Amino acid sequence: MQIVSERLTQIARALLQKAGCDESEACCVADHLVSANLKGHDSHGVGMLPEYVTFISQGIMHPNTPARQVQDAGAILQFAGDRGFGQRTGRDAMQAAIERVKTTGVCLMTLASTCHLGRIGTYGEMAADAGLISIHFVNVSDIAPLVAPFSGSEARFGTNPICIAFPGSDTQPPFILDFATSLVALGKTRVAWLAGKTFDEPVMLDSAGNPTGDPKVMWEGDKTGALLPIARHKGGGLILAAELLAGILSGGGTIQPENPREGAIVNNMTTILIDPGKLVDMAWLQQEYDAMLAYVRSSKAPNPASPILIAGEPERQMRQQRLAQGVTLSDGEWQKIVAAGISLGMAEQDFQLP
Repeated sequence: MQIVSERLTQIARALLQKAGCDESEACCVADHLVSANLKGHDSHGVGMLPEYVTFISQGIMHPNTPARQVQDAGAILQFAGDRGFGQRTGRDAMQAAIERVKTTGVCLMTLASTCHLGRIGTYGEMAADAGLISIHFVNVSDIAPLVAPFSGSEARFGTNPICIAFPGSDTQPPFILDFATSLVALGKTRVAWLAGKTFDEPVMLDSAGNPTGDPKVMWEGDKTGALLPIARHKGGGLILAAELLAGILSGGGTIQPENPREGAIVNNMTTILIDPGKLVDMAWLQQEYDAMLAYVRSSKAPNPASPILIAGEPERQMRQQRLAQGVTLSDGEWQKIVAAGISLGMAEQDFQLP
């Protein structure tokens, strides 16, 4: 099914307010989720709403919780999320870091113990829109591990995303590299499972350690499977690097079993923000940026149907398409959203579509 983004945003905002968010927070979270859908990242879109409702009902996610500053040491800013909505606390922390880097040139910002931050590329886009470079490392805690280490068969990590963003020029869009260090995000397995689809290649291990493309191993049965890390041993190193940099430097902790697991999706993030204007001439930077992207694109693509795309371009293309055609959701995912809303007191007509 396809839903116009404006209507989807209205429904998400209403549901979040029913879940306990004030209007401002509901708008922040809903806009973030729908933006993820528009850019093709349905794993981090409105399909998360039923999980948020469950977390709130269990008391392990706290609406109306802003980012709380725990340290201000000039170029170092540290925040705690206190199990608030990550879309809000992440925005709060990024806005503070963006403001700080104007005077310090570089800023190390950490955010600990916030509930699901959503699509990390959003924070890279915030930096790039402000003319800044950003590097983000994120780990996942409070839940059972999801991703196996390289050569392992049992999960030991969350999906631990990494994002690197570079501002665009007058003629070229920004570079937004945003990826999970697992072959697929857990949310992508949820989307596929609810749609009754499988993956074209093995991206998971079943509970016996056998490679599989069937997402049911992550969502059915008493013993779930594990996602595989990207890029073999290189991805195995990256996923651990994200775990250490995000979990330890933020003070929020890693996923190791001595730390509590209450069942929410809790994120820690370590972010480095850089003002490139403090290092190089900005006119030269933009000229060099344009020249490098042109050089990359000059490599002939063997398949014209698969042209070279710079990180961030697939999302921009998908956004244009979905703004015109609507956001695509499976019937299974939509029904879970409707059921979550009804459990909060919403009515069937609140989910009517044009």
